[in-house]
Amino acid sequence: MCDDFVTKGTKCIGVAANYNELLKILNKPVPKVPDFFIKPISSYIKECQKIIIPKGFKVNEEIELGVVIGKKCTKVPEQNAMDYISGYCVALDMTATCRLTEARQTGGSWTLGKGFDTACPVSGFIPKSKIPDPHNVDLWCTVNGIQKQNGNTNDLVFNVPFLVSYISSYITLEPYDVIITGSPPGMGPVHKGDVIEGGIKDIVTIKFEVDSE
Repeated sequence: MCDDFVTKGTKCIGVAANYNELLKILNKPVPKVPDFFIKPISSYIKECQKIIIPKGFKVNEEIELGVVIGKKCTKVPEQNAMDYISGYCVALDMTATCRLTEARQTGGSWTLGKGFDTACPVSGFIPKSKIPDPHNVDLWCTVNGIQKQNGNTNDLVFNVPFLVSYISSYITLEPYDVIITGSPPGMGPVHKGDVIEGGIKDIVTIKFEVDSE
């Protein structure tokens, strides 16, 4: 069991633009390999904590399925990858779009845009038995009661076993590490005073308030 992944994990790895529908909307080609980044574990928050937008930042919400690693894996074959997963979570990949735009223009790092404090609100641990098929998960997100995102993980470009195998080919995954698997279309800006709710249909709901510096 990895129900304390927030305090024991060593890293959270995010996957960019991993939904086919999102790529169509952005008019981008399907990538040959995943594009991923690391969010520091200091960016985790749980419910009852607030999302804090840093001064001068413009931030979007992105609802995602998180995969919690159950045992150490290095260079794991895709066909064995599910054996290394202990469970799941729901995560909000809070993204400072202003910093990502700047990074794309200058060739700089995504770290500040993805890794600021409170940039990764998460649910509690969801046992693997509760989600028998991670490729048929209904994700949803609302802001102030207005639906923003509604997608299913059957639209993932790179599925969960492939992600575990590919990432572990280059970066060893430790118990309690998390892979957030990408966000369906509809993500958008949030501001001080907003309330974000999201989750997996019939399984878990999360709720976070937004504040700012």
